Amino acid sequence: MKRLAIITVGPTHSGKTSFAKALEDQLPNSFVMDQDNHASFINAHYQKLQPVVGTNTLKHAVSLLIVNYAKENTDLHLIVSNANRSRKGRRYLLEDVFPSEAYHRILVYFDIPEEVLLKRVMNSERDTTIFRSAASFHEVLKRQSEESKNNDDITAPTHEEADDLFVVKELHDVETTVKKIVSMAEVMKGKKE
Repeated sequence: MKRLAIITVGPTHSGKTSFAKALEDQLPNSFVMDQDNHASFINAHYQKLQPVVGTNTLKHAVSLLIVNYAKENTDLHLIVSNANRSRKGRRYLLEDVFPSEAYHRILVYFDIPEEVLLKRVMNSERDTTIFRSAASFHEVLKRQSEESKNNDDITAPTHEEADDLFVVKELHDVETTVKKIVSMAEVMKGKKE
């Protein structure tokens, strides 16, 4: 049976982490790979190894190591909780890390209005130890907004990219999407048995 690879897409405070945890709670035999956890760990213990500018290659290496370990040593469904806003980055995940021969690939896109995100970051109590080069979530959101306007590679995902695409626009969409993915896994498991 193919495993599920569920990949979140969206800006900060769009609900990716909450969704991933809710899905993990309801999807048997699954786990969340959340890059914020890796960033916090690296900043706490290996800050001197962090790249000063550019892509956070250390965080990505740790995340890839965990994903590869899970792929090779478990039969768990993988929930990848990260922004994944770049089309090129998603293509790498969907073609190289989670090839269609072995995984049913699902993108979950958080299409939340910017004014809602702004309210969330202004009231955020989330830990900021994940930051390498930002002072606040407001700064992260502002940078992400500018990237969306100025970088052609930062795009909303399309149905052609993965096996399935779910779009979350409101809170109730989270519960509906979780139920659909859990149901999908049950159908796939039933076909195997």
